[in-house]
Amino acid sequence: MATDRSTRIKLHPNGPSFSKLSAGMWRLNEWDFNVHDMIGFIETAVELGITTFDHADIYGGYSNEAIFGEALKQRPDLREKMELATKCGICLVTGNRPQYTIQHYNTSAKHIRESVEKSLKNLQTDYLDLVLIHRPDPLMSATEMADSFMELISEKKIRHVGVSNFTPFQFTMFQSKLDVPLVTNQVECSLLHLNPIYDGTFDQAQQLNISPMLWSPFGGGRLFHQGGDEQIQRIQHILSELAHKYSAATDQIALAWLLMLPCNPHIVLGTGKTERLRGAAGSVKLELERQDWYKLLEASNGHPVP
Repeated sequence: MATDRSTRIKLHPNGPSFSKLSAGMWRLNEWDFNVHDMIGFIETAVELGITTFDHADIYGGYSNEAIFGEALKQRPDLREKMELATKCGICLVTGNRPQYTIQHYNTSAKHIRESVEKSLKNLQTDYLDLVLIHRPDPLMSATEMADSFMELISEKKIRHVGVSNFTPFQFTMFQSKLDVPLVTNQVECSLLHLNPIYDGTFDQAQQLNISPMLWSPFGGGRLFHQGGDEQIQRIQHILSELAHKYSAATDQIALAWLLMLPCNPHIVLGTGKTERLRGAAGSVKLELERQDWYKLLEASNGHPVP
């Protein structure tokens, strides 16, 4: 199985160069970081070659971008050592947004611009390397979204555009209205969630030479819970077996399994612990034998391939 074992990745031939892994900021508000802690976390990630940081405006009830931004305010030199990705389009019911009385999506040009402007301010930066539409919106106008993104690109506020959780047809539809390439589709994938392997998402990625970004690579941590269901127990058994064979940790084996996918994925991590970042960084150079890869697929599916 041909894969790129380098620590960097081009999401698209005309897209950004990202680290193979990114540090996801979804739970940043739960890590109890002060500014000094945040700076230390960023420095460690960058030293490990994890230079991409994945955000969304809604993370932490609209608070996490600002927490991260305080670190860049104190250490603006770190900005040019990293890539910042963020997402917009989901509207949460929270005290930070009292105007929202129901959770909904908003992909209007006005909302996209307002979200990007807020993200720029909160992250203490002049530009964003990548902005993604967070979820497909039943009311989204692809033409309106495209026009909004093209304006933001012309103003040098964002450099690249992508989507998240889009079906292949939704991806193609939006791309048809956009004058620049969509450089990625960020989707859920793990040994517990194989859908994009089979639903055409990763086939489309190969066709278009884009690298999908994968969120929740450990199934929200369920992959390592004790006393899980039969599927989890099957996977855990094979992970332990392979961890011994490759002298690696089980989480490294699970990441290496994803990294062998021929769509050349970028993986979004969700940890605030630097030791876990170190372990994850070690998975990039780990390549499983093909039959071992299929052992894990079989454990996930609960049956051999046909």
